[in-house]
Amino acid sequence: MHNLLSNFRVDINSSLYLKDPESSSLGQNIIKSSIDLIDLHGIEEFNFKKLAKEIGSTESSIYRYFENKQRLLLYLSSLYWGIMEFQLVMETNSMDAGMQRLMKAVEVLFSTPKLNYSSFKLDGAKLRHIINSEFVKAYHNKHVDEQNKAGYFSIYKRLVLRISELINDVNASYSYSNSLSSMIIEGSLNQYFLSEHFHSLTDCHSEDNLYLFYENLLTKTLKQ
Repeated sequence: MHNLLSNFRVDINSSLYLKDPESSSLGQNIIKSSIDLIDLHGIEEFNFKKLAKEIGSTESSIYRYFENKQRLLLYLSSLYWGIMEFQLVMETNSMDAGMQRLMKAVEVLFSTPKLNYSSFKLDGAKLRHIINSEFVKAYHNKHVDEQNKAGYFSIYKRLVLRISELINDVNASYSYSNSLSSMIIEGSLNQYFLSEHFHSLTDCHSEDNLYLFYENLLTKTLKQ
């Protein structure tokens, strides 16, 4: 098991980067520091000039790895969802199909990523905060169809389908498993965002509240 985890690597679409950031200490520092800065300032205020200053390098060195900050955000999103997918598979694989297994998957989705499931030495809480706030900006743009065709969202889509399969295991006659799966994942991000910024618009102000909300929703929705 230790060897499996130590060798784990998220297989991120190589079109998102010009040079693999995992291949060098500079590239790994770019990823770590970009997470720190995006978490602090948001993607709008983040730029490669600030990142270069943070890592004590030059903008041109960063451009050797990423074409622009949108590609970097897509890379971070793929990294996050890849870690969560691996974590979900590891923690549900030995469980019997059914509601308990589905809810374990939901619990994983609502948790902070365990970055021992990654070759990067990163702050999991900061990465999750970025995804909560910025992931929607990764695909709400005019180029989303082109990016989707290029496979930039393949890891995220694969995770949605994994949850959909767990839903079908609970109730094979339920007709909207993909929609419900998407809602679970998107909803988990949105509820965290509402709790942080629009407190009165959600009742889920803790991970436990969020879990109980979805347990109630899924139990009633999938009841046969």
